[in-house]
Amino acid sequence: MGSLKIGVALWSLSAGETEEGLMNALQTAADIGFQGVQLWNVASYGPCVLDPDVCVGAQRTEWRKRVESFGLQISGFCAQMSGPTRFGGFDEAEGIEERIAKTQRCIELAVDMGAPIVTTHPGVIPEDKNDPIYPIIRDAIEQIAKHAEKVGGIFCIETGMEPAPVLRQFIEDIGSPALKVNYDPANLLWYGVLEGVRELAPYIVHTHAKDHHPETKRPTVGQGAVPWDEYIALLKSIGYDGWYAVEDESGQNVVESLRQGLQFLSKY
Repeated sequence: MGSLKIGVALWSLSAGETEEGLMNALQTAADIGFQGVQLWNVASYGPCVLDPDVCVGAQRTEWRKRVESFGLQISGFCAQMSGPTRFGGFDEAEGIEERIAKTQRCIELAVDMGAPIVTTHPGVIPEDKNDPIYPIIRDAIEQIAKHAEKVGGIFCIETGMEPAPVLRQFIEDIGSPALKVNYDPANLLWYGVLEGVRELAPYIVHTHAKDHHPETKRPTVGQGAVPWDEYIALLKSIGYDGWYAVEDESGQNVVESLRQGLQFLSKY
């Protein structure tokens, strides 16, 4: 058995649309053998159980206890927004103030539940600061990060929608100690998994464990193009000791895929 903290991105099993669905997913995660779960906050189709406007007050403590009753820890949360026309939510001005406020409330919930990390894809960050989208996305993320500072949260941008140097430049332009990175190696195969880690090393506080097979397109960890030996060794060398949340959003034989991913990572 290895030393990694291995969890699961629970929306691989259920986004928690209902209490029953969320409890069943937690049971499955525990049965597979995961140590922790990253939970889902918001959904485009309507409120989910852990939406910060649904899970309020004492319910937050109760849900943390429910998660812990399965022998699971919470690694963090995902608050994935979408804008009027694009996935991401913070690169379009229309309706952005509500998406900012909602994300801030997600961070408050995460802090209340003892797992202050909240991750998201904010939209494509332009390399050129003169791009008209840049001030829109910068202002939004700065507002969220400053709120995270205030309440003791950590807001993470997930890798993959722009080159790693662009993401680092953006984080450093904002300059908030609460703005960090959720590293997904499969999302950066096009750029370079190891190069991305080296570029973003100071900011990585949470990771997704996902793969990509170039022929089958399957995301099962250990069965694709991610160079796991080198990747995990590099993360360890920079001092990363956080979570590896296994993710499989394919909807195809997911439980077995997650089980195989856990088994593969356990050797490290």
